[in-house]
Amino acid sequence: MKSTVFSRVNRAAQMVNGAARSQSLLMAGIACVGLTLAGCSGLTTLGTQSDRAQNAGQPSRYTIQDLGVFGANPTVPGGPLVVTDSGWISGAAVLGADEHAVLYYRGNTIDVGTPGLGGNSMGYGVNESGVTAGEAEDIAAGLATTEDFCGFQALGFSNSPTPCVPFVWQNGQMIPLPTLGGVNGSATEINSSGMVGGTAETAATDSNCSAPQSNQFLPVVWNHGAARALPTGNDADGVVTAVNDAGQAAGASGDCASLNPILLFYLNPTHALLWQNGFAIDLGNLGGKSNNLPHGMNNLGQVVGESDLPGDQTAHAFLASAGTKMQDLGTVGSDTYSFGFGINDAGEIVGLSANADFSVIRAFIRQDGALVDLNTLVTGNNSLYLLTACFVNSRGEITGIALDQNGAEHTYLATPVPGAAASSSAVSKPPVLPDSIRERFRLAMHI
Repeated sequence: MKSTVFSRVNRAAQMVNGAARSQSLLMAGIACVGLTLAGCSGLTTLGTQSDRAQNAGQPSRYTIQDLGVFGANPTVPGGPLVVTDSGWISGAAVLGADEHAVLYYRGNTIDVGTPGLGGNSMGYGVNESGVTAGEAEDIAAGLATTEDFCGFQALGFSNSPTPCVPFVWQNGQMIPLPTLGGVNGSATEINSSGMVGGTAETAATDSNCSAPQSNQFLPVVWNHGAARALPTGNDADGVVTAVNDAGQAAGASGDCASLNPILLFYLNPTHALLWQNGFAIDLGNLGGKSNNLPHGMNNLGQVVGESDLPGDQTAHAFLASAGTKMQDLGTVGSDTYSFGFGINDAGEIVGLSANADFSVIRAFIRQDGALVDLNTLVTGNNSLYLLTACFVNSRGEITGIALDQNGAEHTYLATPVPGAAASSSAVSKPPVLPDSIRERFRLAMHI
């Protein structure tokens, strides 16, 4: 699944790279985070375990395709990217002073935001049929809000708070989805049957919120356009960050908080949750009290994300599912932080790992129970340093954010080549990261 957080982070990254616009970011999945952030972010990994079983036991090498400078070319959507098995890519592009949701398919770009709903928009999830879900400013509806729910004002795309609503796009039309009685909402995930996941405001005021946010918001799934709130236990607020083809959803609940300038939501994610059959299952934690946030889920109900360790000074990637204890996936080598952003049905997990001061950040894939720096597995000609791995599909193809030799951010596609030898051209030495990148990752980690 795509990392919603990564999508938001990456969206913020576009703003960081534009001096004329306000800085903020996730990307990872955060860094897809931008992730995503980040914003490496949603679609289920369609397919079965048999898709990759034939290569079991053979450590894959990867060829790297440069998909272009991040956010600079309208024909290449901003990350983090979701790539379906049929080749659909969902994201956003900065067009002049606006941000539009876009789809990219076999060399063609579809501007989902034109005409859209009359304002800025962002595409998150896309399914195999090219149906996408996201959030958009609804100018035509005549609604009013004092909240910057989707963060377009924080990113510098809007001069004042504008109602931002969840949408699905299909057959050339952007269709707004209902909220839970409030004005605002966001759709972040969609599965193959068209079930959409996200969050939506209720009409109730949440006293824990800080201005400009004032209303309660709940995790929600939409089926055939109808909204259904998901339970959050004793927590007031929540979000859905992943859905799968089995109809399960994953996300987090907690209390309303100030806007996270990287993740671009108002939630303190206290509980990592899996919803199935109308019930919420607490996935546990790694010992910390907050930052328990799923990012991706496969069709087997396995969930990946990040969770704080005891003391809430650092976070590690986790793997969890119903009925099993949350597993700490560790880090690459002696790194301090890690985030899990994507998992496919074969159990391949991708994300990012970072050292204590975020001077070294690197994409990882989990192999033989350990997190491996994806840069060390590259074969063929490549000049990019792989910063984040946001998504992995059933064919083992990975998307994320990379840096070129000048420090510019690119999106990439890594394609597995089982049995290939390592290449001397692989970029394995971490570059000196700009302070802006280090800071946005630090913020994404709630540090």
